[in-house]
Amino acid sequence: MTTTASAPQLLIEVDGRPATEADLRLRALDTYGHFTAMQIRDGRVRGLDLHLARLDASTRELFGAGLDGERVRALLRHALGDVRDASGRVYVHWPDGAGEASLMVTVRPPAAPDGRAQSLMSVPYVRPVAHIKHLGGFAQTHYGRVARKAGFDDALLTGEGAVVAEAAIANIAFWDGDSVVWPDAPFLTGITMALVEPRLPAAGLPSVRREVTLADLPRYRAALVTNSHGIASVGRIDDTVFPGDAALMKRVTELYDGVEWDRV
Repeated sequence: MTTTASAPQLLIEVDGRPATEADLRLRALDTYGHFTAMQIRDGRVRGLDLHLARLDASTRELFGAGLDGERVRALLRHALGDVRDASGRVYVHWPDGAGEASLMVTVRPPAAPDGRAQSLMSVPYVRPVAHIKHLGGFAQTHYGRVARKAGFDDALLTGEGAVVAEAAIANIAFWDGDSVVWPDAPFLTGITMALVEPRLPAAGLPSVRREVTLADLPRYRAALVTNSHGIASVGRIDDTVFPGDAALMKRVTELYDGVEWDRV
């Protein structure tokens, strides 16, 4: 009989072995790198091919060489061991003089949305090199803390002209009653967004990208955020309260739940 183990509070491996003090010192002092975050259930991941493609593309852009997806999968499997359900992350660095990228894999307990509508506080910040899930997100952490101290769940990043870009750790979309609207602004295309967005039209939900400003928010009936934890509705942004649309959330959530899981 196959036995499974509960995910540890935090397991860290570097290139397939337990992290050493030297490994962690390097990563504490070098924030030039990138990562991906995923939820793992029964040893499977939604959109694993998208995770691997993003890791490869970002490694090529930052370090000038690709990243073998099979190597990533093997290191994930090694770190998981007999753990079947977990939150996993893969971090990519390329130490000076190294012949290939160094991969740090972390394993934590699984996470999921708590079902509450989220509240977001707008802040004047857009991530640099936004299309890469890079390290060193001080401003995101800072503004997230400021938002929570003010009674919100997270921050909403906005650029010049109060143009909406993304939440601090999630993509955001709006519903005008006819279409799902994704902001046309610099943002990271998260894996959950990448899985949901192209599937919307076939589900009878037109999907568009257009500029959204804070002044536009009262025009929308509902909003939602997507990240590796899943999908959650947004109840308010600053002083704008959205009426919400339970039918929309049900359809989008069912669409996402229908995405097949890929074996690590």
